[in-house]
Amino acid sequence: MEHISYAYGTNHFEKDTELKAVLRHFWAGHQEKWVQLSQFGALAGKEIYEAVYHIDHDARPVLIAHDLDGNRIDRVRLSPAETQILAQTAWITEPPYRGQGWPYHYALLYLLGDPGIGCVLTITGQTAYALHKYAMPSIPNADQIVSDLLSGNAWGATWMTESQGGSDLGANETVAQADGEVWLLTGDKYFASGAGLTDYAITTARPEGGKSGPKGLALFLLPRLNRRGELNYHVRRLKDKSATRAVPSGEVELYHSEAYLIGKAEEGIYYTLENLTVSRLANAVAAMATGKKAHLEVLGRVVRRQSFGKVLQQHPLIRRDLTDLAVRSAAGLALAFYGVQKFDAAWNDRPPYTDRYHLARFVTHLAKTRTADHAADMTAMAMELFGGLGFLEEYGVARWHREALITPIWEGPSNIQALDFLETIKRQKAHHGFLEEMVPLLEKVGTKSANQARNVLEERLDHLESLAGREAEWYAKHDLRDIADAAQVALLYDMANDQGSRYAKLAELYATRFLSHQEYPYWVDDEQDIWGGTGDA
Repeated sequence: MEHISYAYGTNHFEKDTELKAVLRHFWAGHQEKWVQLSQFGALAGKEIYEAVYHIDHDARPVLIAHDLDGNRIDRVRLSPAETQILAQTAWITEPPYRGQGWPYHYALLYLLGDPGIGCVLTITGQTAYALHKYAMPSIPNADQIVSDLLSGNAWGATWMTESQGGSDLGANETVAQADGEVWLLTGDKYFASGAGLTDYAITTARPEGGKSGPKGLALFLLPRLNRRGELNYHVRRLKDKSATRAVPSGEVELYHSEAYLIGKAEEGIYYTLENLTVSRLANAVAAMATGKKAHLEVLGRVVRRQSFGKVLQQHPLIRRDLTDLAVRSAAGLALAFYGVQKFDAAWNDRPPYTDRYHLARFVTHLAKTRTADHAADMTAMAMELFGGLGFLEEYGVARWHREALITPIWEGPSNIQALDFLETIKRQKAHHGFLEEMVPLLEKVGTKSANQARNVLEERLDHLESLAGREAEWYAKHDLRDIADAAQVALLYDMANDQGSRYAKLAELYATRFLSHQEYPYWVDDEQDIWGGTGDA
């Protein structure tokens, strides 16, 4: 692997200036966890890095429909490398339930980096989340199921998407019939990540006679085996995906499949949206992680490769691209962990939710949308900086761009994020609490860029609040991105207070590039500080 990757064999925590600064700022007082983060960073840079490349190229999961006796089993066969990596990483779902916080969990997920393995762990964690928070006494052995999910003795999944609706959950057609202590589910789930691997899935279905639309959906626990020990559903096939190949995604057929109601049927859509908040934050973190993996490859490349008589990093245009990678990396990670911080403070809230929970949702939509943009741009630039080698699948950098391209789509594409974001403004008025936090940060700085960011926040939010119906929807995605960009400027300025003047420089650069839409200024002496490292092994 060392012959095809510059990042392989390095400690991805110790090399990551931005992660350390973000954790010091958004998760202050928890540096006792840095020993474990460093240990995991070493694993991420070697065993995990090698295994996920192997899985992607040579050893994706394979669906086995029948056992030797002809029984339908619909189980996936995993590469031994994937089995080992899952065993070594399953524990990262535990921290929130052991009093160690969501920032610790998401920091580990970020270091892991691979969206495929990360998806397996995230959907398992989401299943545990739903049961931990809303399981009823009618669900047998719920506490043991949660324990098994958090320890890697069982795998979970979230099956919401159906072919006729996609992101429109209200169009779901799966029906639930009450049958004594269980419900019988009938329908199809078209994008079912974890198909053939999962032991317990959470899934949406509409109880018979229930209202139409999303508010008529309930949330259910769907075991792989029914009470008679028989297969409870069928996996029609696995998807042939461009990336995220470590997670088997398939199509699942439900026919009188036994399931258990989670919580109250009439609150099912709220539980589902909570779970989406968990995975949307995971998506934001994974987006910045894929960008950083490619970034690490670039930092190794530019100090080794020569062109036109100079090492690459001595060329002004290369230095400009390195600046862009550093600015996006710092800003996107700050926004992602600002969202994590808000969720960590509100995740125990239940319907009807508090203002702090609505604020967490508001920020999650900003983070999910804008980090996906950063990941796609960072990984594409990394490929370009490698030249022709960047387009060759045999080397390490090309895969990260394929992996990054799922992040704008998973857990609701940008149009869905914009609609849900608009709902937090129109119904929950979550933007008021957001402005109460952001505006003082920018007023305290008082620079031209800070004032510009404040104006963008206030003007765009006033704009969305003033519009109605279809007109508000028309502008929602554009305004969301501008608001996210202004928020990143504010967060970088705030980080400068305790993480050093480099973050004020990054804030100025971000504002120049993404608020003023101008080119980065040419600096002669400061680039090395801005880049946050050279990539020297």
